[in-house]
Amino acid sequence: QLQLVESGGGLVQPGGSLRLSCAASGFTLDYYAIGWFRQAPGKEREGVSCISSIGANTNYADSVKGRFTISRDNAKNTVYLQMNSLEPEDTAVYYCAAKFSGLYKLCVISPGGEYDYWGQGTQVTVSS
Repeated sequence: QLQLVESGGGLVQPGGSLRLSCAASGFTLDYYAIGWFRQAPGKEREGVSCISSIGANTNYADSVKGRFTISRDNAKNTVYLQMNSLEPEDTAVYYCAAKFSGLYKLCVISPGGEYDYWGQGTQVTVSS
């Protein structure tokens, strides 16, 4: 069964860093674009970052550009989100999601409605 599991969330002070992991099982990520999304209480889900299935094309929401970095390790079937210079506004439940994309080399930032498979989320809290 296809499954995505996020990990790495927690409580961090402003300016701190976290690395989130998204581990896939039941399928390989080679032909899937992977997106990171977040949802804070009372807010709509927003796209944070994405990485394409091929060519390592990446994209970021304006709010996290220069602070977050997405990467993938196909050998480990895992995608990462390195989050630096965290701000209280980054507090949210973070989800990873996968979308089959074949050889399509691009990904775009979106709320994620087009993604097929979702993890259960990991809480990130940025507070002093």
